[in-house]
Amino acid sequence: MSSFNQIILMGHISRAPELQYLPSQTAVVNFGIATNEVWKDQAGEKKETVCFIDCFMFGKRAEALSKYFKKGDPIHVVGTLQLDKWEKDGVKHYKHKIKVNSWLFVANKVREED
Repeated sequence: MSSFNQIILMGHISRAPELQYLPSQTAVVNFGIATNEVWKDQAGEKKETVCFIDCFMFGKRAEALSKYFKKGDPIHVVGTLQLDKWEKDGVKHYKHKIKVNSWLFVANKVREED
């Protein structure tokens, strides 16, 4: 059986993009995205949860992302889910991140109807 790994997110930049360069001079940008879920509970009260997701991207589009986006800006990303593993002081740690392949601008102003 083949597998499929694609993540599509639309949210707001929660952590300002940090651009760095690898020894090979390949650009890599690290940033965060926050997504919200809003609903009403049985009593009719508005509830909200926020999910914070760490993201990274390589190459020219990573440089462009760091140039055009700042904390709070809306963004749409498409990428793959990856698992980081590391060990510190004998304790194994795991964290999921999104390897972003592409991004789109999202209008940040809601047009009001007259």
